[in-house]
Order: sequence, then C-alpha cells, then structure tokens
Amino acid sequence: MTTTTAHPPVVDLATWQAARDELLVREKAHTHEGDAIAAARRRLPMVELDGSLEVVGPDGPVPFLDLFEGRDELLVYKHMWHDGAPHQGQCEGCTVSAWHLKDAVYLRARGVSFAVLTTGAWDEVAPYVEFMGYTEPWYSVRGVDAPLGADMGSLACFLRQGDRVFLTYTTTGRGVEAAAGSFALLDMTPYGRREAWQDDPEGWPEGNDPCWYWRSDADGNAGWAQTTRPVPQWTRPGATPVQTLGRHGDHH
Repeated sequence: MTTTTAHPPVVDLATWQAARDELLVREKAHTHEGDAIAAARRRLPMVELDGSLEVVGPDGPVPFLDLFEGRDELLVYKHMWHDGAPHQGQCEGCTVSAWHLKDAVYLRARGVSFAVLTTGAWDEVAPYVEFMGYTEPWYSVRGVDAPLGADMGSLACFLRQGDRVFLTYTTTGRGVEAAAGSFALLDMTPYGRREAWQDDPEGWPEGNDPCWYWRSDADGNAGWAQTTRPVPQWTRPGATPVQTLGRHGDHH
C-alpha cells in the first residue's frame, strides 16, 4: 500500500507508444551489448582445480567431480552461512538467490548440472535445507580452500574434461542478480525496487534502505526488525514469529 499520488504523466496511447519506442532503441542496444559480453565470457581462459577435493552432502563426503552428475558443465551458487544461527538468522541475501534457484530443470536440459555450496557444517546445513524445502543438491565446503570454499554469495561455473575440472567464470557484486528474476521484473514496474539508490523522478515514493524487502515480519511488513525472517520462510510449515536472529551483529 502507498499514500503517494506521484505517478508517470498521463498521455494518449500514441504519445505513450512514441516514448515506448524511443526507450526500446536503448533496450535493444543493452540486449546486444549483453550478448557481446556473454560472447567475451565464453572466451575467458580457465583454471584447473583438483576434482578429487571432497565436499560433504547427504551421503557424506564425495569428490567435487561427482557434482557434475556425468555432465560436462556445472553451475553452483555459493550460499553464505552463519554458524550456530537459527533458520531465521541465515543469510537473507543468499536466500533471495537460492529461493529463485529451487528448480534447475532447464539447466539440466542444456547439460548443465547445478548445486549449492556453503561453508556451514553439514549437521547444521541439512535441517535448514529440509526446513526451506529445497530439493536441489546442497554440499558443505567447510575447510575447503579457495576457490571452492571462498567468495560466498556468488555464482561460479565449471567445465569437466574427463576427470579434469576447470573453473571458467565467477560473479562479483551484483552479478548474482542473474539468479533472481524478480529483480529484473521489479525494474520494469513504475516504482522499481523502491530503494534509495534508484534514480527516480521528483516526488516518487521515498526510497528505502537497500535490500529492505529481503526480510518481513509475521504480518508481511518488510524490514530489518529483529522479529523478521527472510521473506519466503513464512511459507514454510512451522515458521513462527521470532525475537532474535540468533547471531552476533544480528541487525543488517
């Protein structure tokens, strides 16, 4: 709900179409540049890793090579972890990405396997994965050196050549937004993400702190109050109001 009356100017259809067509020129240029960047990405060099390094999943330790499931390519999301924190205290930003990556069927249809890596100990990770209802494979990389055990909160791509494993690409910063289609959809709406950093017209709704809607309370109010959970947790059976995030520095 909003109390603001600020909105785009009202015009006739022909005027709107002319403005829309003008923006479309920029949108197509943006798409073509994205295609060119993807082409350059495919031409990056790669670095070999030890595919026998063990990660821990539901069946115990397995070599990283197993995560390819016999396919040639593997994409992983690296999920941050707060040791000893309850479910509501785990990384809300990573929850955004992981929740959008609950079903990797279209990746596998293209011959790309998918898994989530986290630095959490498996005995803590397993009940969290069950609570969230995630069905894609998760693995603990606790104690594993970089690059597998580093740069949490990012995407990484790997290529397999027989028993040899290579790192081909990783994201930085906002590159992880590719995992969450909701961001691109929000950017299409009149008020966007409603965050203070946005370039908005005069009189637009006042922007909030970045990422304010990653958490909400039991009534659905977005924000970083101590009684909030990552938004999708409220859909999980047994999710209850909370008093603390259960970790040091438990306010974003």
